[in-house]
Amino acid sequence: MADEDKTEGGEGAAAPKKGKLKLIIAVVGFLVVVGGGAAGWFFFMRGHGEEQHAEAPPPKPPSFVDVPDMLVNLVGAPGERVQYLKLKLVLEVKEEKQVEAIKPALPRVTDLFQTYMRELRPSDLNGSAGLFRLKEELTKRVNLALAPNQVNAVLFKEVVIQ
Repeated sequence: MADEDKTEGGEGAAAPKKGKLKLIIAVVGFLVVVGGGAAGWFFFMRGHGEEQHAEAPPPKPPSFVDVPDMLVNLVGAPGERVQYLKLKLVLEVKEEKQVEAIKPALPRVTDLFQTYMRELRPSDLNGSAGLFRLKEELTKRVNLALAPNQVNAVLFKEVVIQ
């Protein structure tokens, strides 16, 4: 009987130890899940309201400079009728103070545009790709003429090929 008590006591002592170990693991697992949920809420849910208030102020709208209307004849093959290109352009700049710096240089810009456009052929302006190339080339030329001031884009108000 004494042997039976030892075995039962030994097994009985092991059973409560296993139960306590399972309980400790369960409690630690529960705390990890609850702590992870709290940390997730703290970082993801609570932070959104603060981020919206910490946004930078909206950027200032760009300013625009009107370029005088231009009418140029296009290069054509001998014997063909003469075709003309009429453009109304606007220069887009970042700030209002750049407008005042650009206005005195508009005659130079107009001259650069005129001399470039007089070398164009009607086929150079076919489709949207032709107008995009024209826009890019005019932007490059105006930025060279106005350095150190920069123009963001040359915008077309009107394009007529006749």
